[in-house]
Amino acid sequence: QLQLVESGGGAVQPGGSLRLSCELLGRTYGRYCMGWFRQAPGKEREGVAAIDHDGNTTYGDSVKGRFTVSRDNAKNTLDLQMNSLKPEDTAMYYCAAEGPHRDYLPIGPGSVCRVTFGYWGQGTQVTVSS
Repeated sequence: QLQLVESGGGAVQPGGSLRLSCELLGRTYGRYCMGWFRQAPGKEREGVAAIDHDGNTTYGDSVKGRFTVSRDNAKNTLDLQMNSLKPEDTAMYYCAAEGPHRDYLPIGPGSVCRVTFGYWGQGTQVTVSS
């Protein structure tokens, strides 16, 4: 049974920074993508960033240059460093791991992590407000 546990959300003023972390429990082998998604009230879920086993990354256009995704394969952890936060970044942020899913949510251009994400965490709230 795979489980993803996020941490690090909270409230911050515009221009501030936050770091989200995610731990993947129950999978210790294989090559797979991990990613971050977000969903604001009344909006569809949006891909934020993803990273493959080798460290290749892809980002959504709205966060490129401000957010950095990283992973530690030995520890099965995924991080998202968020800088220069804007009010429009306010959302519930979800950690996800590659797996079968009915929905396909590509993140950014290019060929990195063109997969479905079938395993999801419960989410952590990020609020950017003055």
